[in-house]
Amino acid sequence: MSDSRFLVTGASGQLGRLVLDGLLKNVPAAQIGVLVRNDQAAAELAGRGLHVHKGDYSRPETLSAAFAGVDRALLISSSEVGQRTAQHRNVIEAARQAGVSLLAYTSLLHADSSPLGLAEEHRQTEAALDASGVPHVLLRNGWYNENYTASIPTALAHGALLGSAGDGRIASAARADYAEASVKVLTSDAPQAGRVYELAGDAAYTLAEFAAELSLQSGKTVVYRNLPEADYKAALIGAGLPEPFAALLADSDAGAAKGALFNAGGDLGRLIGRPTTPVAASIAASLAA
Repeated sequence: MSDSRFLVTGASGQLGRLVLDGLLKNVPAAQIGVLVRNDQAAAELAGRGLHVHKGDYSRPETLSAAFAGVDRALLISSSEVGQRTAQHRNVIEAARQAGVSLLAYTSLLHADSSPLGLAEEHRQTEAALDASGVPHVLLRNGWYNENYTASIPTALAHGALLGSAGDGRIASAARADYAEASVKVLTSDAPQAGRVYELAGDAAYTLAEFAAELSLQSGKTVVYRNLPEADYKAALIGAGLPEPFAALLADSDAGAAKGALFNAGGDLGRLIGRPTTPVAASIAASLAA
């Protein structure tokens, strides 16, 4: 690994930046490449001594240069729902042509069986990886604590946390935990090709328990109001979210009610060599901020 060259795609996103922070603690900047779309991110990351490549998942002609000479790469899934399968195939093909020795992909928890609408493009991407012949490892990421702590200001303002997850248990972890797992896999001396990691938090909670913890820490009463999926979607649209994004969030909550966001396998904690970040700690950090 000491002479390996690495590439992180989607490097300017929230997960990508955390991966880079961790990777730089293990690998010299001169051995790390990044793929980004905008000039501002490119300039910022170049200032850290990284090899910066401007490129877009939707434009295959911009990807080849980024993968040239790369040994190990991380494909961070696109945020453009509905376009991701085609975009990911472009990246996989660039990795195949470059002969990378390992391509890690940030998939979705239980992607092969998940009822979430988000899962289908991940399943298609995993199938494309299998068909490509590129040595790869699947990082099936569960939910981030931040997916729910982002709603804290609104919940505190209204005294209620809305959702449609019922009594479904959510085994989330901090985004930084998942980033650390990506770094561990990319820099591991142990063979990783062919492995599938189901990554989730050590402890699980219901949204009612989340609301109770938020009440305890904030000193303000916050109750969980469980809504039918359609009503929750309508509430999100009423709060100003675009319809497609509101539908995605409502579908994910409904999936949580069916157990889609729960896992007790412990892969994430084992990979990072420590307990995952409990949601209570993320609530505290959010309130402090």
